[in-house]
Amino acid sequence: MTDIPFSSAPPLPTPHRQRPQPRQVVTAILREAGIGLALLVMIAFFAALAPDFLSSQNVSNILTQVTINLILATGMTFAILIGGIDLSVGAVMALCAVVAGTVITAASLSSGLAIVLAIFAALGTGVVCGALNGFISAFWGVPSFIVTLGMLNIARGGALEVTNARTIYDFPDSFNAFGTAEVAHIPLMFILALCLLGIGWFVLTRTVFGRMIYAIGNNEEAVRLSGHRPFVIKVLAFTVTGLMVGIGAVVYMARLTIANPILGNGFELNAIAAVIIGGTSLSGGRGSLVGTLLGAIVIGVLANGLILMGVTDFIRQIITGIVIIAAVILDAYRAKLALRPAKAV
Repeated sequence: MTDIPFSSAPPLPTPHRQRPQPRQVVTAILREAGIGLALLVMIAFFAALAPDFLSSQNVSNILTQVTINLILATGMTFAILIGGIDLSVGAVMALCAVVAGTVITAASLSSGLAIVLAIFAALGTGVVCGALNGFISAFWGVPSFIVTLGMLNIARGGALEVTNARTIYDFPDSFNAFGTAEVAHIPLMFILALCLLGIGWFVLTRTVFGRMIYAIGNNEEAVRLSGHRPFVIKVLAFTVTGLMVGIGAVVYMARLTIANPILGNGFELNAIAAVIIGGTSLSGGRGSLVGTLLGAIVIGVLANGLILMGVTDFIRQIITGIVIIAAVILDAYRAKLALRPAKAV
């Protein structure tokens, strides 16, 4: 019997790496750098049409205008990443401000103690409201849209009741000084906002809590089956949102030197817009705080540039709305690209 020699299949040839096709390049840009490129184009456009746009004073104005929205959007990112949303941030911010304003203007307290207690009062109020939003939504399974819509009315009514619909003012000079302080021509409040965003970025990208935020947004049931408790994570996510609202209230008070019960009207929409323009998916599980930063700057640059060009407030609102709708459409397109299988080369 003749032995048949064993023969193996010839080795597969090393695949030749092809150059990326133009469509692949466009896809990569839309996924990673679209918002950054859009911001650069916008800056170049306004710089060409408005000579004062890139002046140091105007850049400082833009950063100041961006600060409050950036702080609120940082917190909003946590809520949206888990597939939720917080419509109450503007009203809760007003409540935090009037509570803090009541404390800081108390005649029985020294200036330093009043400032410290007022800050804790604002942060505490924001944390309580955020935790309640998260608890009710997670425990009873109520959509966060409905829960936070109810909180919006509760907080706004509470702010009006606390102040009897009056504005609180006459804060200590040392507190008001923070609102105008600068470091190398950069507003100190903007630096604070960047620090908060950096802390949030670290939490989302370098901690178990951050990974759970993304996991819940992608597949909450899988997180539950793996032995984790989505309830706790969801409550904490909304608590972080409330904490950022409290900080935003303090910064707002220092900037305008008042605490008004009707402040923050519409701020929730700007915060949501910054998050969505920055690439965070409304369905949750995808996005980053770097994108949120760029989204907030886009809104600030757009508003400032249109003002310098003499565009009326009504037209600015229309243009801003168009940009938001375009960002949502782009988000849907990016989601389709993410689900599309890669082609073999």
